[in-house]
Amino acid sequence: MPHDPVIIGLGSVSPFGTGVGAYIAGLRAGVSAVRPLPAPHPAVAARVAAWIGPEQFTPSDHVPEADLKRLPRLVPMALAAARQAMAHAGMPPDRPATAAARRIGLILGTGGGGIDFTLDQAAAIAAGRSASLWTITNATHGNLAGELSIRLGLRGPSWCVSDGCASSSDALGLARHLLRDVPPDAPGAIDAALVVGADAHVRWETLHTMELLGVIDTRDPLEAGGPVPRPFDATRAGFALGEGAWAVLLARPAAAAGRERPALAAMTGFAATCDAFHRVRPDPDMTESARAIELAVADARLRPDQVAIAHLHGTGTKLNDALETAAVRAAFGPHAAHLVCHSIKGALGHPQGASGIAALVATLGAVLGLDGGAPFTPATANLRAADPACGLDCTPLAPRPLAPNAPRTILVNCLAFGAKNSAIVLQPTPERPTPDGHAPP
Repeated sequence: MPHDPVIIGLGSVSPFGTGVGAYIAGLRAGVSAVRPLPAPHPAVAARVAAWIGPEQFTPSDHVPEADLKRLPRLVPMALAAARQAMAHAGMPPDRPATAAARRIGLILGTGGGGIDFTLDQAAAIAAGRSASLWTITNATHGNLAGELSIRLGLRGPSWCVSDGCASSSDALGLARHLLRDVPPDAPGAIDAALVVGADAHVRWETLHTMELLGVIDTRDPLEAGGPVPRPFDATRAGFALGEGAWAVLLARPAAAAGRERPALAAMTGFAATCDAFHRVRPDPDMTESARAIELAVADARLRPDQVAIAHLHGTGTKLNDALETAAVRAAFGPHAAHLVCHSIKGALGHPQGASGIAALVATLGAVLGLDGGAPFTPATANLRAADPACGLDCTPLAPRPLAPNAPRTILVNCLAFGAKNSAIVLQPTPERPTPDGHAPP
């Protein structure tokens, strides 16, 4: 019987700062990293976003200044998160020996990829200047995965998954398949996969075009009576755009055995489905979304009532929040009332293709107390007036302590443009990382 891969390292670059510790500490505090846009544009109605400034992340600490001009904004963030995950696992963060490097794959999950770089080159051409030599390579998402593999010296498969908001979830699903279903002695088999979810395009062009779809909350918080966005709230009106990079290092259990640092969790279930309904709207009956959840739980060899914690996609749009919670209720039946649910998008904004891994690192990191504090489950920031139409316990405003003997099986749910659904099931290990260096930076 195949063995489920285990998570041995995590990394994060978020609007809360650099490192998993800063990320989990921000969620523990129950605060939001959504803030006013630094430079409002006349074509944009939105007033806020979850953007990363120099006080949260310094790109030149990870990529030479000369290279930064030739790369999309997500690359240094993704590289930093990837190196953190490898260091957390006790592995060399750069250029392992050739034999080891051939047994480590890299999969990037991104929605927009290098769209910021492409937009800059289009503006340069329109202004009569020359575009960059690297315009095409940066506009091809797969080349961004190659950029990471080159800089890290990893020689296994170097792939990119771009499935909108399900990109990094599906990248994890692909990694799980490589590590669980491909025999370790098969030609080209790998022992570990570094999976990175990254998107970084908080800029006026993307905000403007998302506003055309009606998915951005464009209210001024001072005029709207409080912070936005508000997932699952009766007054929700869309999401705030976010950005960042998160990384997960998955390994075969045999490859992880005997390590000084214990595995953090097993990725026991995954499933993906398609509504085959509409390019930007979920099917109102949510049959395929519910089926993705049911399949992931079955893949984990669990009953629905054995899942305890659910990170929902929870974007904060009127339609999606109501439909997603309906899908969860359909998938879990009466047990849905006992799930501890949350969405981090009120605190983090919506990091697009990075959403799945951002959610995984948030929920797993909180459950394991990876900021050095007691285990907890994250809150849904800005949720003050729960919408009865959503009908789930979505942990309003304040995180909840997690008792030592509380069930910890986690579901991470994702929805995406293109009618896509994906679900992941995690079973955290009981050992909590000690503060002597086993916790991630």
